Amino acid sequence: MKKQILDLRVLSNSRLNHNHNLLELGCADPLPAMVPGQFAEVLVEGSVSTYLRRPFSIHRYDKAANTMHLLIKSVGEGTKKIASLKPGSTLNLMLPLGNGFTITNNQEVLLVGGGCGIAPLYFLAEQLFRKGNRVSLLIGGRSAVDIMLASEYRRLGNVYITTEDGTMGEKGMVTQHPVINQADFPFSMVYCCGPDGMMKAVAHLAEGKKVDCEVSLENTMACGIGACLCCVVETHQGNQCVCTEGPVFNSKKLKGWTREIETACSLDN
Repeated sequence: MKKQILDLRVLSNSRLNHNHNLLELGCADPLPAMVPGQFAEVLVEGSVSTYLRRPFSIHRYDKAANTMHLLIKSVGEGTKKIASLKPGSTLNLMLPLGNGFTITNNQEVLLVGGGCGIAPLYFLAEQLFRKGNRVSLLIGGRSAVDIMLASEYRRLGNVYITTEDGTMGEKGMVTQHPVINQADFPFSMVYCCGPDGMMKAVAHLAEGKKVDCEVSLENTMACGIGACLCCVVETHQGNQCVCTEGPVFNSKKLKGWTREIETACSLDN
């Protein structure tokens, strides 16, 4: 897909919790086509300490309305400035970047998101739902305040929740939830985004069920076009840039992510 640099208008800015905002963006001209899993590089204007663009997953894309959404987690000066934008403000984006998730048809699928790892999963769930898939979403967080947009996801399928302190849903980690530990595993595909440790654990569970797992990596992507080499990841085909070859990878392709392949490699050596 052809990359574009566009000035988009902030249509709305919704506060989700103490450090997450959902921005709705629009444009007078047609937005470029996007697929679930792709991301945008956002320019932070008016910041003396933020020189590089910031990468954000495309949370939603509505072709008919010509709008898109970004889920912003406020961490440093750059993200806090983006999260504070008022409706009517302008935001400069380079998009769409990277490669997206595989969209199956008429299957039963499981999406797993940890914290702000839910960012690319709404767009994915929506597209999977439209393709006749039966969608289940497992969301994890430290506490109830970290569980965002669950009601939105319920429009597209079953929603299961875990929190580490037990203040919402099942107490524990996503990998401890009954839906992902069923003996008769009903899902033909697992999609995952969140902290690396969580994604590796989910990938190992999927591997044990003989099911493919696609993960969206959150490496530092300073340029978004493979020039700076900040986001390199080890794969079984050599080092690859997450921003151009990913951010979505089948977990089997990532070195150190799949027990079966790693064991075979160690025996060969």
